[in-house]
Amino acid sequence: MSFSIRLTAEEKSLAESYAKIHSISLGEAFKQALFERIEDEYDVTVAQDAYSEYVKDDCKSRPISELWEEIGL
Repeated sequence: MSFSIRLTAEEKSLAESYAKIHSISLGEAFKQALFERIEDEYDVTVAQDAYSEYVKDDCKSRPISELWEEIGL
């Protein structure tokens, strides 16, 4: 699949410089940036959902030493 985007001259120059510094094509630079952004947003969503579940279940934290003792470390 391919697509096109419109960039200002300044944006294009910046993107090309980034790609050159990292020795990748302009297309690969955009692809990496897109998927890094998707992964970051997914991670934030998963963390927020986990924390909401934690709060909803009225869970309490405890010292790590208690966990180690519980599992025999």
